[in-house]
Amino acid sequence: MVVIRLGGAIVDQGRSPERWLEMIKKYGYSAAVFPGNVNLGDPEVHEYVRLAEEHNVCIAEVGAWSNPLSPDPAEREKAIEHCISKLALADEVGALCCVNIAGSFGDSWDGPHAKNFTQEAFDAIVESVRRIIDAVKPKRSFYTLEPMPWVYPYSTETYLELIEAIDRPQFAVHFDPVNMITSPYLYYHNGEFLRDFIRKLGPYIKSCHAKDIVLGGKLTVHLDEVRPGLGELDYAAFLTELAKLGTEVPLIIEHLESEEEYYEATVYIRKVAADCRVKII
Repeated sequence: MVVIRLGGAIVDQGRSPERWLEMIKKYGYSAAVFPGNVNLGDPEVHEYVRLAEEHNVCIAEVGAWSNPLSPDPAEREKAIEHCISKLALADEVGALCCVNIAGSFGDSWDGPHAKNFTQEAFDAIVESVRRIIDAVKPKRSFYTLEPMPWVYPYSTETYLELIEAIDRPQFAVHFDPVNMITSPYLYYHNGEFLRDFIRKLGPYIKSCHAKDIVLGGKLTVHLDEVRPGLGELDYAAFLTELAKLGTEVPLIIEHLESEEEYYEATVYIRKVAADCRVKII
């Protein structure tokens, strides 16, 4: 039976390989994020790998959070080198993917800017991703872009366009549906959106993020990220469609502030999965 591997970017899990594993097992997770404070060449890298293999934990992703679109040339170059290093680390530890956002032309590395929707931005993303992948030539891992509301890829279609333009087999998909629900229409039809995205991009998906979203009643439009179970994301559709992919896709809970919130999110996702007869480990 195909299963979904659940994991969480748990608070206070990065102090040591033993602590990392302890927190993973505490929640019954079988997928994990590689600690962001560990770098290629650090002596403990292979201890993380050993523990993951010994306890059947999939290393879902290595974060490469930085701004390869920065208007500052020095910051942009530093970001690309950081992504190269993190993709090399992901390949070394056997992570399913290395994930970053595309970046931003704005002052904030993950914020909005008018130029983020231009052909210039699209071309710069293609160039930076190709450079990162070509520098590493990963054999086991993939470089992915987490979608964002205000930069490519922000939709199913723009992710498909980037895959075609980048034209590298080691470029794949990271799916964070909450980041892509940007209107009341998408909010109320998010089940259709989830099914369409996974149908078109499923073979490329390497890892997913688990969050939720709620629409406020104050004009103009307010969409807020919340804990899974407190919003309107169609988790039944999300889990059911992921289970159809035929691979053990990781689903990583993130952005919560306490262990209790991670526990509540975990219970909710497992309950929905049980109701849908989807196996989660």
